[in-house]
Order: sequence, then structure tokens, then C-alpha cells
Amino acid sequence: MTFKRVLIVDDEAPIREMLTLALEMAGYECLEADNAQAALSQVVDARPDLILLDWMMPGTSGIELARRLKKDPLTSDIPVIMLTAKGDEDNKVQGLEAGADDYITKPFSPRELVARLKAVLRRTSPEGEDAVVKVDGLMMDPVSHRVTAEGKPLDMGPTEFKLLNFFMTHQDRAFSRGQLLDYVWGGNVYVEERTVDVHIRRLRKALGDQYAPLVQTVRGMGYRFSSQHI
Repeated sequence: MTFKRVLIVDDEAPIREMLTLALEMAGYECLEADNAQAALSQVVDARPDLILLDWMMPGTSGIELARRLKKDPLTSDIPVIMLTAKGDEDNKVQGLEAGADDYITKPFSPRELVARLKAVLRRTSPEGEDAVVKVDGLMMDPVSHRVTAEGKPLDMGPTEFKLLNFFMTHQDRAFSRGQLLDYVWGGNVYVEERTVDVHIRRLRKALGDQYAPLVQTVRGMGYRFSSQHI
């Protein structure tokens, strides 16, 4: 069983602690951030399944952060629940228009929060993050951590597996080496960009002659994964 990871973004430590306690008791893994910049770093490093986001924060507000997350194709699918003391209809509409998937007005009970969170996760991730991904005869199963080609298992290291998983779920888009480092290795892992090239070579070798061409070099940019041969 995989535990859903929730990022709690609130500048008030007691609120973060209360939310963490309630969610951990309900079986969720919790991360915390006290401002928008810290939240963005956590999103890059940990890829949370859902974000609980306070509206009123110093500096970049929760609304502004929600808009930023929803505009970025790599984070737009992460559901956001706004937490706020602002309860009038105009504020709710503003929050939902910014991309929030739900809106909870303070004060609220932990039971209500958990119920709303479960509902949003069901609604926004009907297939779940552990769905099998297929491209041509290549199949990846994140639950069993297996990759097969035409039904035959492929042997690859954990980094190559993560890289392939990212590629197969973000097809036909070109990524720079820096972007791949951020989204596959994590923003706090300080390694050279050329490390990406090493693992790309390993991934292509693991995929074999038939499927290695799916991992395409984009001159002057980086790499993309595509079944369209250009």
C-alpha cells in the first residue's frame, strides 16, 4: 500500500501541527512549508499527491501560488484545497477560479478535512498514481516496479526506472537536463547536468534496440520521450 503525501502550506506553525496530526492519524504522509517558496521546493522534491494551501500568507499569497502551480503543466495536475478564514461567496469563487479543487473555511473539524481531502483525491485521481502505463509494446507497472517489452521483463536500475516513469507519463514534451534533474532527482540533489546523459545512456541500453529510440535527443535542449520518430 502506498500512502498519499500531503503538503501543508501555512505560515502558522500551530495550524500546520494540528493538520499534520489529523492527517497522519488518518494514514497520510505529511510535508510542511511556511511560505510559497518553500512550498515550491517541496513540490519539486517530493511531488505531493495533494496540497493544503492557506490563502493568507506573507509575501506570495496562497491564491498566487495556486495560480502558478496550475499554470505549470508539470504541477497542474496536483489537486489544491484552499484553507482560509474568508468565507464569503466572492472569495470562494476567486479561490476556485485560481485553480483550487476545493475550499474549506476555518474553523473546520479534522473529520471534515479528511473527508473533503479523500473526496478531492478520488475526483482528481480516478485512476490513481499507480496506474500501469503503456507505450506501444512497452509497459510500466509502478506498483510492482516492473517494466516489460513485448511481455518480457527489462532489467534497469532505480534511477533509470524513475526516469522512464517520468518520461512515459510526460510524453512528447522536450525537457532540459536541468528540468529532468529537478523532477526526477529532486531540486535539492546537487549533481552535474551531465549525470542525466549517463542515465539516459543506461536507460537506452536497458530498453534495447527496439525501444531505445523512444528516448530522443533534442539538440540544444535535452531529451523527450515519443513514439513519433522525427
